[in-house]
Amino acid sequence: MVQVGATLPPSIRRANLLLSGVRLVKSRKRVLCVGACRLRILGETKPCERMEEACPGLQKAMDAAWAGGAFGEVLDDGDIVVGDPVRWQE
Repeated sequence: MVQVGATLPPSIRRANLLLSGVRLVKSRKRVLCVGACRLRILGETKPCERMEEACPGLQKAMDAAWAGGAFGEVLDDGDIVVGDPVRWQE
């Protein structure tokens, strides 16, 4: 993976939800459970030029497979708090 040589706040990615430790590759149509919420993953988010504007090299760093994240639909909503369990629905 390409590194940008800077420590960036998570908000730079412009994500609605930022998780770590979740493998997104081949997750299309799977349901991700975060706390009480269920999210159906619909596809891969591709980084755009706004990433480059935020930090030179960020767009390229996020260009690897699924490194830009995912988009999906909310199946069950609710509050999400730091530390909520995250799992794939079987």
